[in-house]
This record gives sequence, structure tokens and C-alpha cells, in this order.
Amino acid sequence: MKIILKEDVKALGSIGDIVTVKDGYARNYLIPKGLAVRANEKNLKEFEHHKRMIERKLNKVKIHAEELKAKLEEVELNIKQRLGKSGKLFGSVTSLIIEKELSKLGFDIDRKKILLKEPIKTLGNFEIDIKLHPEVIAKLKVNVISEEEEGKEEKKEEVAGN
Repeated sequence: MKIILKEDVKALGSIGDIVTVKDGYARNYLIPKGLAVRANEKNLKEFEHHKRMIERKLNKVKIHAEELKAKLEEVELNIKQRLGKSGKLFGSVTSLIIEKELSKLGFDIDRKKILLKEPIKTLGNFEIDIKLHPEVIAKLKVNVISEEEEGKEEKKEEVAGN
């Protein structure tokens, strides 16, 4: 009997595959469990329609991810961290901190999508990948600066302004 798989079935196939199985296996296990439907003309048309709808939806998600990528790559995050006497950071910059800084700028990005191999523990400029879609990865520029440097820059601007 020919069937269309509605779910991934181990050792048989994945969603959407049309496979031939023994009648008993299809009637007694696959179809009652909702794992498959008969491959008749009606079900094939219905499956093709669902497939097109899913492709359209996935395409819209990808387009949205591309737009978000363009916006993110224009952004340059400045993250202020306290420095210890030895010049090392107190703590480190994690994906959670980056997520909070992005949310302040209006970006709603889950920290699990921020591909940070390990927390940033030094000052400097970094380029961090953010996986927005399986096919879309944005490069975010992150500058880790010390709070003391930020304070000095503000004082210079005040002196220059007066």
C-alpha cells in the first residue's frame, strides 16, 4: 500500500515522503496512530496544498530574518563593564547581557540565538554571530569598554562644550 507520511518514522522516511509498506503495517499501525494517510488522489492534492502553504510561510519568515539581519548589522553595541585593578573585567559579557542591550534598542532576540562560544572577558571590539533563521546569520558588532573610559569621554565632552 502506498502512503504519505505525516510524521518522521524511523527507518521508513520523513514527513511528506510517499512510501510503499505492507497493508497490515499501514492499516494497523501507521494510519491509526496518525503517522500516515493513504496515497490516494485526494490526499496527494491536500498534501501538496499544505506543502505550498508551509513553503510560503517559511519564505515569509526568511524574508523577515533577512530584514532583521540588515538592521542588526548596522548596529554597533557599546557595552560598559567595570575593570579590576589588573585591567581585567569584573565578570564577563554573556549572551544574556547582549540580549538585554539589544532589547534596549528595540530588538527582540532570544539569547539562545546569540552564538557566543564563550563569554567575553576582555575589552575590545568583537563580531558576534546571531542565528535568525537556519539560513540567515547576522554579524553584530560589540564593543566592550570600561565604565571609566566612558566617564572620561563624557567629561571631555563637557569641557569641550563649556
